Amino acid sequence: MDKNIQGRIFLVGCPRSGTTLLQSMIAAHTKIASFPESHFFEHLNASWPWGVVLGVASRRAQSQFDKFLRVISEEEMHQCVPQKAWFSQQYASGFIEVLDTVTQKQGKSLWLEKTPQHIHQIATIEKFVKNAKFIHLIRNGTDVVSSLYEASRKHPEKTWGGPWDIDKCIQTWIKDVEVSRRHLNQSNHRLVRYENLVQDTQSVLKKLCEFMGVEFDEKMLQEYGEAAKQVVREHEWAWKASAGEPIRNANGEKFAKLFDEGQREYIIQEVSKVNLEEFAP
Repeated sequence: MDKNIQGRIFLVGCPRSGTTLLQSMIAAHTKIASFPESHFFEHLNASWPWGVVLGVASRRAQSQFDKFLRVISEEEMHQCVPQKAWFSQQYASGFIEVLDTVTQKQGKSLWLEKTPQHIHQIATIEKFVKNAKFIHLIRNGTDVVSSLYEASRKHPEKTWGGPWDIDKCIQTWIKDVEVSRRHLNQSNHRLVRYENLVQDTQSVLKKLCEFMGVEFDEKMLQEYGEAAKQVVREHEWAWKASAGEPIRNANGEKFAKLFDEGQREYIIQEVSKVNLEEFAP
């Protein structure tokens, strides 16, 4: 690890669990840099059989890397992007170099990368990013299902690939929570409940700062709205604007509005198969 970089942290979880809100709070810390979602590790490894085992890079790795540089307005760092490289390690090293360099240019010493779907790339990240730490954010199933259902209908052309049905929303949440469950007792992983974050924000953030190795910064509570504007891509703002609004627990509101009684009963029945009580506050 670069001696000037004290921490590399990944925030993961099921989409629509509040990860943008938490990212914005952490990004407001004076020592922590953060960025718009990179989706880098989703497109890093070749998908053909044995591609991951052999460490062969995907054909999309280079284009995704270039796209991220444009998003963060760092095209001049194109030299960090391997040209026609064969192996995932080459692209991963370049990607980490970019995040390290941008963090240092900002006068900061830690960085946080937040792409919720990277929850399914933890093994790859741990392979290529030395001493990586992970924060998992978990939210009540009925509320995540409601938010996925609504967002995929309001903005089907962006990110979502069309409207999601109820079962797809439910299974996405269950699958992602089960991944977090597998990392419950690992020292470089910290699990956070969304409900605790919005109800006892300062206490949760203090514990996260301890995990990340920095002192708590009051700016995390005061300036997260401004930080949100820096980490949310322009086309995402339509469904992520609430990350910059005053903190409140809106659990249950969308669930009651979007679904009829039969649908609510079905969703409750399905998400109740996952026991969230074992996840520590």
